Amino acid sequence: MKLIIVESPTKARTISKFLGRDYKVKSSYGHIRDLPQKEMGVDIENNFAPKYVVNAKAREKVNPLKDEMKKAASVILATDEDREGEAIAWHLSEILKLNPEEKNRIVFHEITKKAVEEALENPRQLDFHLVDAQQARRILDRLVGYELSPLLWKKIKRGLSAGRVQSIALRIICEREREIEKFSKEEYWTISAELKDKNNSDPFEAALIQQNEKKIEEVATLKLFAGDYKSKKSTVKSEKEALEIKAELEKAAFKVSEILKKETTRTPPPPFTTSTLQQAAINSLGFSAKQTMMIAQKLYEQGHITYMRTDSTNLSLPSLLAAKKTIEKLFGKNYSLESPRFYKTKSKGAQEAHEAIRPTRPEASPDELNGSLDLNQHKLYRLIWRRMVACQMQPAILNSVRVLIDAKGAKNNYTFQANGSTIKFDGYLKVYPARNATHSVAGGGDKLPVTENLLPPLKEKEILDLAEAKANRKETMPPPRYTEASLVKVLEENGIGRPSTYAPTISTIFDRKYIEKNEERRLFPLEIGFLVNDLLVEHFPQIVNMTFTATLEEDFDRIAEGKKEWVPVIREFYEPFHKNLAGKTKEIKKEDILEKLDKKCPECGGDLLVRFGRFGKFIACNNFPKCKYTEKTAEEKKVEEENSSETCPECGAPMVVKRGKYGAFLGCSKYPDCKGIKKITSDKTTGVKCPKCPPTGDRPQGDILERRSRKGRLFYGCSNYPHCDFSLWNRPTGKTCEKCGSLMVFAAKGETKCSNKECK
Repeated sequence: MKLIIVESPTKARTISKFLGRDYKVKSSYGHIRDLPQKEMGVDIENNFAPKYVVNAKAREKVNPLKDEMKKAASVILATDEDREGEAIAWHLSEILKLNPEEKNRIVFHEITKKAVEEALENPRQLDFHLVDAQQARRILDRLVGYELSPLLWKKIKRGLSAGRVQSIALRIICEREREIEKFSKEEYWTISAELKDKNNSDPFEAALIQQNEKKIEEVATLKLFAGDYKSKKSTVKSEKEALEIKAELEKAAFKVSEILKKETTRTPPPPFTTSTLQQAAINSLGFSAKQTMMIAQKLYEQGHITYMRTDSTNLSLPSLLAAKKTIEKLFGKNYSLESPRFYKTKSKGAQEAHEAIRPTRPEASPDELNGSLDLNQHKLYRLIWRRMVACQMQPAILNSVRVLIDAKGAKNNYTFQANGSTIKFDGYLKVYPARNATHSVAGGGDKLPVTENLLPPLKEKEILDLAEAKANRKETMPPPRYTEASLVKVLEENGIGRPSTYAPTISTIFDRKYIEKNEERRLFPLEIGFLVNDLLVEHFPQIVNMTFTATLEEDFDRIAEGKKEWVPVIREFYEPFHKNLAGKTKEIKKEDILEKLDKKCPECGGDLLVRFGRFGKFIACNNFPKCKYTEKTAEEKKVEEENSSETCPECGAPMVVKRGKYGAFLGCSKYPDCKGIKKITSDKTTGVKCPKCPPTGDRPQGDILERRSRKGRLFYGCSNYPHCDFSLWNRPTGKTCEKCGSLMVFAAKGETKCSNKECK
């Protein structure tokens, strides 16, 4: 009997299903060894030698593996194919005292019978270049974390952390917030005309693009920290100018000057990489990056998809052939390609030897797996299946029409443009639809656009009637806050981190309370995030420098390829970093970072500062620990004032505001004799009445309040909950929809929309 060791019990069960009695598959439950939690674990004087330990939980897994090993003829290490998987295999080899020169390591990109059997026929030795690359990253991150984090504890508050990739991600979010804060809005006006042909067909809209051969639209480019931001605006700057143009257009003669018809093709996007899968799942399914990777991990371990940590868009020949057969079977030969389509990876530092994320069996449609997957697994599998199948389908063919219209006014000549398109052949859109669509596609769950601004049949020199001239006031918009998807994209574009690091990086800055999400799921920094970022930018610019961090990633890649030694890479970074840290520890004063109040300590005359403790902000003397004077912040005093009439439910004594692990709460003033507590009601009213629960004899009509879900996401719910379960994800405007009567809500870019999903 041969013993196969993998890192996941789910993966072990999947492999066991198609291997015979000659094999026994066991799981190590992840890493067996790692650096210790409560000490550095790196011998800096001895070439940064790591000190690995087996933690208590891992020890429980080691002994059963050793017992199984005694019964086995040989041991095969079958952990994941990336650097992390190679490191786990090496740690297992060390713990189980296996011969490192023995060919006992197998890798496979998908958990299928064929792939595993082929791997068993082609075992190899451990790849110590991959192990060294993982070790180098782990040790470097440990050095930064264990040396820089204590500085943040001393100067700001305990429990904070810093790291190469997480600090760059935090800086990107903070820089964008500052760009938004300093952005100056400018007013501009757009002019459009609703026009009709002589057959009185439905009016169509055309936009003003030229006045006396001078272009109306201009492009503004903002130079930003993480890439330029381009926005379009009109050269019409004032209401007076806009109304003058509108008045002139109302008396103008409109005539079609040119019709340009063009057949265009739209090519499908490439199959998913880790980054693009996370972006698509965030945007179309509402998953977080962490949630996406957890679900993808399960799909991989169950044998439904290939390995989900990859930056390659390559596809294997058997999968391409299987996709072609599937396309012809489901949609017909006119949707398949004569020869496969190949894609070039654009990701910086991509490992082209790997394969893209795809179904292990393209012939297994989402409907076929409907009963064997939970809801979220099925959604993600459907997304992956569609993307892979679509990339091997014919391009979509669209008939595009651009109509130029002259308007001759009393003083000026104007040019309008109307664009329209229809789908001539849907091609890959049949399975992988565009966003903002209008009819169902194969496989269900999404919609496909049929037309975009359908235009009536027009002829050159045709005279048109004006139905209405419109002048719309607009303002230039600041660059948008990042979503998880756009943050992942900018990290990838700049070579920061690698596929396995995006999700844990974002999770870490959430866990540290550096950032939060608003109701539009966009990321913004919290006060503590700004403080940490500003300290790092001022005193440790190299740590938060994108070019420097990307260069380190390239060094790790060269170590993995055997082109560089890992110790010199660590030394080159560590020595100047450690020297700078030693100087900054003495140089940085707490009062230079924290907010200083224009007040003196009543006990010793020192300066009062806003400090951060375990349970939030408080005011304290800068002479601490000699002077231990503290007082509550203005915000806390306001909360206390608002709840001053509250009495203890246990004894009737007055309640006072206290702080605990989960924030502020009301506690009995007679504590510890009485331990009565109450929750502080912090829900803010929106000023909008609930449309679902009219007033009754028992209770008044509910107000819609701003609330947070258990996971911290902002939503809007009725104050009469649980008697009324009305809720919205977007803030209500207070107005109702003209078509269906539902509440209107705020949407992205200052727009409003109906809260009723069925109403268009």
